[in-house]
Formats: sequence, C-alpha cells, structure tokens
Amino acid sequence: MIFTMDIGNTNIKTGLFDGDRLVQYWRVSTNKIYTSDEFGILFEHLFSHGGVSMTDVDGIIISSVVPTINFTIEHMCANYFHLAPMFVVPGVKTGINIRYENPRELGSDRIANAVAAYDEYGGPIIYIDFGTATTFGVVDDKGSFLGGCICPGIKLASEALGTGTAKLPRFELTRPEHVIGKTTLTNLQSGMYYGYVGLVVYLIKKIRQELGCEARVVATGGMAQMMAEESRMIDQVDGLLTLKGLRLIWERNQTAN
Repeated sequence: MIFTMDIGNTNIKTGLFDGDRLVQYWRVSTNKIYTSDEFGILFEHLFSHGGVSMTDVDGIIISSVVPTINFTIEHMCANYFHLAPMFVVPGVKTGINIRYENPRELGSDRIANAVAAYDEYGGPIIYIDFGTATTFGVVDDKGSFLGGCICPGIKLASEALGTGTAKLPRFELTRPEHVIGKTTLTNLQSGMYYGYVGLVVYLIKKIRQELGCEARVVATGGMAQMMAEESRMIDQVDGLLTLKGLRLIWERNQTAN
C-alpha cells in the first residue's frame, strides 16, 4: 500500500491507497513543534484505530509547502515506517508538462492537483484548492500546466478582519441567508462569503477568456463544498484531489524506474 501525505500550512492530509482504492483518510494539524517521535506515535494510533498496520506500507510520497517540517517527517518515516519517503521536487516524473517560468517556484501540492485534475477530468481543466491560501491552476487539453493565480484563503482573510481591526469581532464563517446583513456579525459573514464567491466567479471567467474555451472547474480543499453551494461555475468537488495526484506521481516514478 502507498501512504500519501499533503503537508499544508494548517493541516496534514493523508491517504492510504491500495492500488487506486483509498483505504483510509486522516487529517491532522501541522504542528511545527512536534518531534518525529510525536508524529510517529500519532500515526501509530491512527493506523491502529483504522485497523491497518504501518508494516503494510510499501511506499510513502509527500507534497509539502512547509519546508521546516520536512526533516522531522522524513525521520518519522524512517523510524516508524522504516521507509525513505519520496518528496515531490523538481526532477520527479509527473507526466505533465509544467510551463512555468521557474518550475522550482511551483508548490508541490499544486503539481499534484494538476496531475490528478488532468488524469481524472481531462483538459482543459481549472482546479481550485481552497486551503490556507486559495490557489487556481490551469491545465490545457494537451496536459500542460499553464500557471494560475493565488489569493488569501477565505479563513485566513476572515481571521485577518478580527485581528487587524479594533472593533470587528472574530466570527464563524457560514453561508448567510441574505447579502444585506442586519447585524455586524451577518455583515461580516455576508461580505466574506458572497464577496469570496464573487472573487472565484470572476477569476474563473477571466481564466476562461484567456484560454478561449469553457474549461471545466474542479474544486478541492476545506472550503470547496461551501463555495460550490453558491457558485454554479464549479462543476465538481473532489476533496481527495491532491492525494490522488500524489498516488499517480508515485506510480509514474515506479514505472520510470
């Protein structure tokens, strides 16, 4: 079985695959002060609770946007899985052509998303990852990653309102019934939610204009479902997109070897 790990700024999403079948899925906090042993014991408990053994893992592949934690995770894999993980870095076979001015600047999670989006849904495809940052990526009909855009994640933006202003309170991010709010709380919820939906819709329209075609849109990440409920421009929600991409990259590198 293959263990996939997507290390984000807020959470580490993990998936255990048997072939293309997802056996287990876990999400844990990206705790930057954890030691390799603390992560190892955490995963020991998760595997045990899920009725699987760490010894069943044949390979580990990781995408990470938190370089400071990579050394810790690498040692955890060596000590608890007895395996050296594969990190998605330049030089790893992906099966797609990355048309980025400097491919080394491209986040490994965005690469994994591009691989899975094109493999599962074909091209041209626009994928949106609603994480700590919201990232848009575009893959054309030939399987080339063209680029995209990045903006603050909706949770990050909402937290900034609470910490960056003197009188505005922290608030729960929910979908309000009306755009015209009657309280400060509903004003904040409305502005953040519907304003962000507007941002997403506008960027999709602009990307489609530049592509010159009606590319499909797939969304992933923690806020994807909430955004898709309001924006009909999102055709598909796939919460496992990044992990699926990691599994595909692993398989392509085994074939390459």
